[in-house]
Amino acid sequence: MEFISYQNDNIASLFSCVSVFGCLVTGFIFGIFTSYRDTPIVKANNRNLSYLLLVSIILSFLSVFLFLGRPNDVTCRLRETSFGIFFSVAVSSLLAKTVMVCVAFKSTKPGSPWRKWLSVKLPYTIVSLCSSFQALICIIWLSISPPFQDLDTDSYPGKIIIQCNEGSDIWFYSMLGYLGFLAAVSLVLAFMVRTLPDSFNEAKYITFSMLVFCSVWISMIPAYLSTRGKNMVAVEIFAVMASSAGLLGCVFFPKCFIILFKSEMNRKADLLGKREN
Repeated sequence: MEFISYQNDNIASLFSCVSVFGCLVTGFIFGIFTSYRDTPIVKANNRNLSYLLLVSIILSFLSVFLFLGRPNDVTCRLRETSFGIFFSVAVSSLLAKTVMVCVAFKSTKPGSPWRKWLSVKLPYTIVSLCSSFQALICIIWLSISPPFQDLDTDSYPGKIIIQCNEGSDIWFYSMLGYLGFLAAVSLVLAFMVRTLPDSFNEAKYITFSMLVFCSVWISMIPAYLSTRGKNMVAVEIFAVMASSAGLLGCVFFPKCFIILFKSEMNRKADLLGKREN
C-alpha cells in the first residue's frame, strides 16, 4: 500500500518541518505587525486586512497536514476544499487592498465621486463576497459529489495506491478556476495601480506576490495531471507551500525590513514629504 506515511517517508517529515517553520515565521510577522500596529506602514491599506491575510497564510500552511498520512473520506473532503477557501480569503484580501489603493488615489481629486466608495466597509465587503462564492462552490461540491478515499490497483502492478478521488472533476476545477480568476483580477489591477504616486502604495508588492502565486499554480496543474500516487500529492503540497511562502515573502518581508531596520522610513512626515517631492 502506498501513501505519504509519517513512518516510512522522509518527505512527510520534510513537508511537516517546512509547514511548521512557515507557521512560525508567519506568526512572528504577525507579532511584529501587532507590536507596530500604530505605525504608518502597518496602518496603510488597512491593517485588519493584513491580519486576515496572515491568518489565512497560517491556515494554508497548516492545511498541508491534511495531505499527509493515510487518507480517508474526511481528510479527502477537508484537504481539497480547505486550501481553496483559505487561498480565496488570502487573494481576496489582496484584491481588497489593491482596490483601496485605487479608490484612495482617485478620491483625492476635488469633487471626486469616488469619495463615497472610501468606506471602511468596502474592503470587508469585497473579502466577504469573494470568499463566500468560493465557499458556496465547495458546499455544492460536497453536497453533490464529495471527494472520497479511493484504492488505485491499476497504475502500478503490485501496489495499492491509497489516494483521494475528487468525486466531481467539474467542481474541483471550478474551485481551482475561481481561485485562478481571483488571482488574475488581483494581478491585473495591482499591475495597473502599481505606479500611482502614493508613498503607502503596496500594489507593486501585491503584483509580485500574484505573479508568484499564478506561476506556481499554472505550473502545478500539468505536473499534477501527469503524476500518480503519492507523487501527485507531493506536487499539490509543494504548490500550497510555495504559494503561501510567495504571498508571505512578497507582501510582508519588505514591510518587516523597514519596520525593523529602516525605522526612519516608517514615519508619516517623511512619507508625506516624499509624496510632495
